[in-house]
Amino acid sequence: MTIAYKSDNDYTSDDLKELFLSVDWLSGKYPERLKKALDHCETVITAWDNHKLVGLINAIDDGELTAYVHYLCVNPEYQGNGIGRELLRQIKEKYREYLYIIVIAENEGLIAYYKNHGFAHIDGRYVLAIQNG
Repeated sequence: MTIAYKSDNDYTSDDLKELFLSVDWLSGKYPERLKKALDHCETVITAWDNHKLVGLINAIDDGELTAYVHYLCVNPEYQGNGIGRELLRQIKEKYREYLYIIVIAENEGLIAYYKNHGFAHIDGRYVLAIQNG
C-alpha cells in the first residue's frame, strides 16, 4: 500500500463525510460545514490511497506559541499501518518551534496513543468545552 500525504485542500465534502463517518464522528454528518471549517484552518494534512481519503490531521495555531490539533482520524480499514503516526510526525515537525502542541484525547486508548507519540499530560490543566447541537 502506498499512501500519499498532501498539504492542500484537495478534498471534497463527500471525501470528508466518508472518512469522518468511518470513525463515527458527528462532524461527518455535516460535510459541507466540515469542509468549510477545514478550509479555514492553518494546517490540514491528508493521507490518500489513490483517490480515497484515508486519514487527516488538522491544526489551528496562533502563529507563534500554541497549535491545537483538532482532528486526527484514520479510516479503521487503514489503522495500524503508521498513517496516524506519519500525520502526527508532520504536525510535530511543522510546529517544532512552538511552545505547545495540544491534542484532546476522548478516551484512555487515545491518551495512551498520544503518550506513545511524545505527548504528556500537563498537571493542573483541564480541557473544558461547550457542545452545541
